[in-house]
Amino acid sequence: MNFEMSIKPYSTQEGSKKEQVTEMFNTIAPKYDFLNRWLSFNIDKIWRKNVVKNIAGVKYPDVLDVATGTGDLALAIAKRVKVNMIYGVDISEEMLKIADEKIAKKGLHQKIFLKSGDSENLEFANNEFDFVTVAFGVRNFENLEKGLAEMTRVLRPGGKLIVLEFTNPTIFPFNHIYKFYFLKILPWFGGLFSKDKAAYKYLPNSVVKFPEGKEFQDKLVEAGLKPIKMSKQSFGIATIYVAEK
Repeated sequence: MNFEMSIKPYSTQEGSKKEQVTEMFNTIAPKYDFLNRWLSFNIDKIWRKNVVKNIAGVKYPDVLDVATGTGDLALAIAKRVKVNMIYGVDISEEMLKIADEKIAKKGLHQKIFLKSGDSENLEFANNEFDFVTVAFGVRNFENLEKGLAEMTRVLRPGGKLIVLEFTNPTIFPFNHIYKFYFLKILPWFGGLFSKDKAAYKYLPNSVVKFPEGKEFQDKLVEAGLKPIKMSKQSFGIATIYVAEK
């Protein structure tokens, strides 16, 4: 069984991974931003800025942000890049509602357009975007290969896929400290405040099991992409992958 089919948020409940992930994000949406900032000590903002550096310098690109969630990466791109337009797609309606409020506050409805949708069945034409980005989303795909293939399909030739995803640090003793925090402290605190303990147990479990590094780059190649950069963030807590079509 593939990884993406085997790790679900609610292991004792019925429903596909896609259905459970949708339910999970709809449930934790009201607390999502607060917990993200607190549990990551705001480092996630720096990671997103580093993602944007891979787009900066390109004039008026068309960008698709997959699994956009509450819109943080789309907003970071719009703040630092002169884009033509950004589409943000997510499977969770509740997360999109929060994203819409944030976009309205910034007066960016003319630049960022939100769309409810499935990352594995994108409702866009072939070769439509210069960049496709996804932050902390690919490990939630029900079928990783299908999701990567869809993002490749909508990229223009020469376009780039930029993936920001959690990884497992390997530097001693930081790796042991982080593992304790990630597997013990984060699930307890996240569950306490979000009222969904399963969601914050799923997070570290999904990261531990997810293919990373060269293994993930091999998945990108299978999807028809050429990996051109792999940049570890904060001692390997996260990694930015850049690949070209």
